[in-house]
Amino acid sequence: MATPFTPEGDLDVAGAAELARRLVEAGNDALVVAGSTGEGGSLSDEEKIALFSTVAAAVSVPVVAGTSSPDTRHSVELTRAASTTGVAGILATTPAYARPSQAGLRDHLVALAQATDLPVMLYDIPVRTGRKIKAETTLQILERCSNVVGLKDASGDLIAAGELAWRTRGRLDLYSGDDSYTLAFLSLGAVGVVSVAGHWAAPELRRLVECALVGDFEGAREVHHRLMPSFEVETSENYPNPVPTKAALRYLGWPSGQCRLPLGAGDEVIDAQVRRVIDDLRRLRG
Repeated sequence: MATPFTPEGDLDVAGAAELARRLVEAGNDALVVAGSTGEGGSLSDEEKIALFSTVAAAVSVPVVAGTSSPDTRHSVELTRAASTTGVAGILATTPAYARPSQAGLRDHLVALAQATDLPVMLYDIPVRTGRKIKAETTLQILERCSNVVGLKDASGDLIAAGELAWRTRGRLDLYSGDDSYTLAFLSLGAVGVVSVAGHWAAPELRRLVECALVGDFEGAREVHHRLMPSFEVETSENYPNPVPTKAALRYLGWPSGQCRLPLGAGDEVIDAQVRRVIDDLRRLRG
């Protein structure tokens, strides 16, 4: 879930509650708050706690709180605080910038998981953090932390994802962390997607997942190809995620605002690109 801001760049708490409800009504069956799409790196701890409490109270679906930073002690403290806000789970991301060893990754993520009794979803996104969680590291975490129950994989490494899904079947739920890889991940044993395009294409993504989970891969492929323009627009060098997402929300008339620096505001170019994608989806829906 994107984080709405006011025109002055402050956290829009009321807007966050409204956006959360709209995303659930659109077909999303859980929300991740203060993740990468939520600009978690630009939010203060006070803003995150307010966001967690507000969104958890606004919807009946599970809300997962992003509590990670490059500082393990800080992440542990925020995880403990988040666990009292009514959220259903914690998103534990590999630490950015530090680029630790696999042992350091393991110990960082174990520390976060042991700081809460809530279910924990690991988040592997090496493009943002510089390190990938190897399969053996994940298995070591699972041995130490029974509450680690999911993995959001945005590595794009299908070979590693397939191996891990096979080795942890029945113990760890795998989620695609990249919309464009969702179909491939589902074929390898993933159970869903933590999505960006779910802000404007939730019905299609839901249909894609439902088709794949019952073995209708012809139907899933059809939806996948319908969503390709969304996959292409949701992030790029000139307009990185979540700049296009906020453009989509503004076009939909939902709470949004612009992104904070260092991402910065969108412009008329991305507004037009997103508008075309959404209009095309609407036409296809009839």
